Amino acid sequence: MEEYPRLLSKGFIPFDPVELARWTEQIVSKGDARKYTAFYCTGVYGGISTGYTVGCCLRCIFCWVDFSRDFPEKHGEFYSAEQTAARLIWNAQRKRVPRLRISGGEPTLCKDHLLAALDLVQPMGYGFILETNGIPIGADEAYAAELARYTCAHIRVSLKAGTAEGFEARTGARGEFWELPFIAIERLLAAGADFHVAAMTDRRLMPEAERTAMLARLRQAGYNRWVEEERCDAYRSTVKRLRAAGWEVF
Repeated sequence: MEEYPRLLSKGFIPFDPVELARWTEQIVSKGDARKYTAFYCTGVYGGISTGYTVGCCLRCIFCWVDFSRDFPEKHGEFYSAEQTAARLIWNAQRKRVPRLRISGGEPTLCKDHLLAALDLVQPMGYGFILETNGIPIGADEAYAAELARYTCAHIRVSLKAGTAEGFEARTGARGEFWELPFIAIERLLAAGADFHVAAMTDRRLMPEAERTAMLARLRQAGYNRWVEEERCDAYRSTVKRLRAAGWEVF
């Protein structure tokens, strides 16, 4: 990649998401610290204290995350693992919510930071939701087993496509990498991790034939559990990304 990928536009050049993950980590990490834009509580998952990360390794056209995803150098502040855990726990105590979460861009970037934060959270008795697109876990053979050590953690793996063509068209990443999230799922199953699969199966974006192929690939991976099927919502950032890429969903 000669230039850092931003919003997708018509005629975009597909990129290597593993390379983009490394590039993004160079921007959003410093020592054991990682960039966040905010820490807050929200009502999803029955009430949860959330850290909102900067940076991602995909450029999904339907993404709801703010523009810290596309311009990580311009957004956020660095928080150490200790500061991150403290913020999450303080907000949970203040709002009396039972769960913590890291969300926003791609929370599994900056692995050392994440695992250090989980080390601090694990003894505190909170449930922890980790949201991921699966790319870093699929690319790192050890990552799934390392995450499975944390009994507090439930992982939500969000699939973006069911074919190489759909993956490239809607995430900007080269189609050859489309199976990395499925490899992540296979590794999480093997490690005994607590997780479930979500998928952007909105029919305005994913054809029914591709949805069928995705479900078949999940069965091939050994996953026979619930799939949380997502709908594309009209966030301001989402609408701008769709229009920039030439899609008319709304």
